[in-house]
Formats: sequence, C-alpha cells, structure tokens
Amino acid sequence: MHAPDEIATKLSAARTRLILERPFLGALVMHLPLQAVDATTCDSVATDARALYYHPAYIERLSLAQTQFVLAHEALHCALGHFARRSHRVIQRWNIACDHAVNLLLLGEGLRPPPNILANDEYRGLCAEEIYPLIPEHSSEQTLDKHLFDQTGNDSGQHHNDQTQQGAADSADDSQGEGDDPSGEGGGKQTQDTPPPSPGGDSGNTGQPRPRAQPSPHGRPGMDDITPAQREELARQWRGHLASAAQQARMAGRLGASWLRLVDELIAPRLPWRMLLARYLMNSAREDYSFQRVSRREGAALLPSLYSRRIQLIAVLDTSGSIADTEMHEFAAEIDALKSQVNAQVTLHACDERLAETGPWHFDPWEAVTLPAGFAGGGGTDFRPAFEWIATAQLHPDLLVYFTDAEGEFPEYAPDYPVLWLVKGKAPVPWGERVQLN
Repeated sequence: MHAPDEIATKLSAARTRLILERPFLGALVMHLPLQAVDATTCDSVATDARALYYHPAYIERLSLAQTQFVLAHEALHCALGHFARRSHRVIQRWNIACDHAVNLLLLGEGLRPPPNILANDEYRGLCAEEIYPLIPEHSSEQTLDKHLFDQTGNDSGQHHNDQTQQGAADSADDSQGEGDDPSGEGGGKQTQDTPPPSPGGDSGNTGQPRPRAQPSPHGRPGMDDITPAQREELARQWRGHLASAAQQARMAGRLGASWLRLVDELIAPRLPWRMLLARYLMNSAREDYSFQRVSRREGAALLPSLYSRRIQLIAVLDTSGSIADTEMHEFAAEIDALKSQVNAQVTLHACDERLAETGPWHFDPWEAVTLPAGFAGGGGTDFRPAFEWIATAQLHPDLLVYFTDAEGEFPEYAPDYPVLWLVKGKAPVPWGERVQLN
C-alpha cells in the first residue's frame, strides 16, 4: 500500500499533465477539490459536483494515464451538467447514459481509460439525453464511478463493478511488467514529467496546491442537503467554468472543433423538439388581415378584418421498428395538444418501406389524435411512398412532420411545402428542417 503522500503526488501529477497537455480538461478538473474517502462512500471515484472523492486503494491501482482519465471523467460530468439534467429519467439508466457520453468524448481526445468502461461506439456523437432511450430498461452495465449528485438516501442508483478495480490492477501490473513508455504513464512511479512533492506541499513548478485529503467543503458527500434553486445555481456556475475553460483553450489554440461544438451547444442549447414543433405550427397559423370579410366597424372606409385560417398538418410515423410505441404515443399526444391551439386539421399516416394499408387517419381540431391499434410495420425504411401519396392525392399541407430515425431512402428532391424531420439518432437528412429528438 502506498503512503497517502504518494497517492496525493500521483493525483497532483495527473492534474498537472492534464493542464499541460489538455488545458481545457485540466482547467475543469481544477474546479473540483480532491478528497480521500473510505469504501463506505465510494470504492473508486465519485463526485457530487462540488468535490471529487477518491478511494486511495483505487487510485493506487491505476496508471498515471488512467488517473488522468478518471479525473477528467468526473470533471466532465459536472461541466456537462449531468447532475441537473436528469429530469424524469430513471436514475440507473441516466447514469449509464452519462458514462457512455463522457467516456466516448475522452476516448476521442486520446485519453487512456481504465478497463471495462462504458463506451459503445454506436453512441458516439450523442448526448446523454439521446443515449438514454437506447439503454435497455434493466441494463446490467456498470458505471466507472459513483454518481453522488443523483443519490437518494442511501441509494446511489447504481453500484460500481468490483471487477473494474481488479481489471485496473491487472492493467497497471501488466503495464509495469512490460516497461513504462517515455511519457511516464505507468503506475505511481515518478518520471521526469512527474513533479516531485516540494517541502511546502506544492506540486512542482505549476503553482498548483498538492491535493491532499481534506475536510469536505460542504459537509458529507452527496446532494441530499441541496435545494432545487441551489442545484440550478451550481449548474450555472459549471456553465461558467465550461465557458471560461473553453475560452482559455481556444485562445491558446488547444481546443478542437468537436469540443467547440459541444461547448457552444451547452452554453446556448438548442430548443427541445416540442418547442420547435410548436413554433412551426404557430408560424403556419399566424393570424392576418383580409378584405374577404370586411370589418363591421362604422365609418366610410372599408377596413380588413382579422382572420385565422385552418392549417393542414400531415404527420407521418416511421414504423420500421426504430421508434418505440411509447415514443409514438408521446408524439401523438404532443400533436394533439398543439393542434387545438393553432386550429389545425391533422392527417396521420404510417410508413416503413410502404404505407400502412389502414391509413391515413384524419382528425379535426376538436377531435383527439389517437394512434390506431395494431400498426403494421417492422420492415425496412423508405420515405418515398409518403411523399408520393401526398403528390398523388394532390394534398397541399402547410407542414409535414416526419417522426423517424432518418435511416432510409429519401426522395431525390424536396417538395414545395415545408418538411420537419423529428429524428431519433444521429443520421442526417438531405433537405428539410432536422430537429434532434431528445
């Protein structure tokens, strides 16, 4: 067992190298005080967005490169606001989705992870909200760390996989047995790049304090003592940390395009699909003045009257199997809630590689939009039949909304009416307006 000072030196070296090699991530890590804890709090690493907690025995098993990974992992959970974004989602599935999102970002940055992390390459480029519905309801996947920011009572919502510690130990032993690389990424050994502890407790020439076990800055770990307003304030502070770290790294020319997009999206996030759908429908149904019905106000002049016309909305559901039944019902409920506000007549259809034989279904503004029972589907995906049907029937919708994963055959040319694609997944669309479903 290494002495506490050796563990603290290893953590300090990992933070220093993050600052020097990846200043964006290093700046974020510096906002988390490091605190040693026993196994009753966590057996690996953890965060509650106010501190980073570590079990010394776990850090001892990691190589220096793996230590950099876990420090950056905890900081990204905080910077991405995972502690404030769960909403109604199930804790365990949300934690798994957050780990996939963070780990894929760090792997893309070239960091070396501990064994057995969650990093499904199919989720690359997706945020936690987009990954969440792709996680099975009773997934047995285990997160790298303990998410104290979502702990309820004594239940953290997930349990760390003990095999991760053993795997990390095996990995560290293997790397030491084969010889350390020139970058000094093996075990807890000091190299020329690893600053030795100074008598005053500083970590070399960086001017940063050496991380030692210290009293908790806010009491016991976890967020049971925080109010919703304080949680939101903490999220605001982390957005500020994120923007500041990005600005510093950008000025130094050390922030890649993928990080730039991520930061811009988090600081000025896209509107959710429900709000965008409402905006499209409201714009289509804007009231205007017309001389078709003359105002009855007295006077010599003929004045136009204010009128609101009924809009024609076509909604098409992709029934190829990529969209779950619950999501289809949520979509139908949202359409139903909006149509009465904008005086919309809704025509609903379904399509996989061909149109549903029992469709289309028509709903007046006063009728509830409900999905017919027993949708046929499950085949391939082809968007052309829906557009051919609209053309053949000589329909002229004010808006077509297509709910899909966008993986299929598109018509070669865009139609002469607006098309809004609500996309589950990350596939692009060749034309029309794409709205990410999250």
